[in-house]
Amino acid sequence: MITTEAEIRPTIATQNDQFRRHPGRDWTITSGVQAKGPLFVIVAIGAVRAFDAFAGDNDPHGEHEFGAFNLGPERLFWKIDYYDKDLAFGSPDPTDPSVTRRVLTVMLASEY
Repeated sequence: MITTEAEIRPTIATQNDQFRRHPGRDWTITSGVQAKGPLFVIVAIGAVRAFDAFAGDNDPHGEHEFGAFNLGPERLFWKIDYYDKDLAFGSPDPTDPSVTRRVLTVMLASEY
């Protein structure tokens, strides 16, 4: 059982990295990103999957839950949120995959 903050954050970061690198049904692409066209969406997804520019200013908790990058003239953000399995509430324990459903959203910075 994970009990200390020193154990929790690296565990969440590892889980988030795994989730981010393998897009699936719990990825949301906003309408603003979709409006840029299918090629833009594909390139944006690839950039999110490859993202590794984590630093103190964009990852202060060390959980790898947020990223920002430029794609051409556009600034994009991605964010991972932790929900319960029914997507009704926040996860009671983001380190426990049996009670957590991650959702990743890719958006234009202007949509934030």
